Amino acid sequence: MRSEKLQDKYAYAPRAMRADRAATYLGMGKTKFLELVDKGVIPRAIDIEGIRIWDRFDLDAVLEAAKENATSDRNSFDKIMAR
Repeated sequence: MRSEKLQDKYAYAPRAMRADRAATYLGMGKTKFLELVDKGVIPRAIDIEGIRIWDRFDLDAVLEAAKENATSDRNSFDKIMAR
C-alpha cells in the first residue's frame, strides 16, 4: 500500500517545504539545492523546533532574481521585430 501525505493531494505547493521538496519545486536535485544554500544563492532554512523548512515565497524570489539576471536568448532580429 502506497503512503500518501496530505499535501500530495493538493494541486498547489505548500508554503513551507523541506529541502527535498524545495529542491524539486525549483527543478533541481537536493544536493545542488543545498550547495546553492551554502553559497548563499538560496536563502537558508527557517528552523521551527528543529525542523528546517524553506518558504515558497523566498524560493519564488530566487527564481525571479535569476530570471532578471539571465542573459537574453533573443537575437538582434528578434529585438528589431520586438518579439
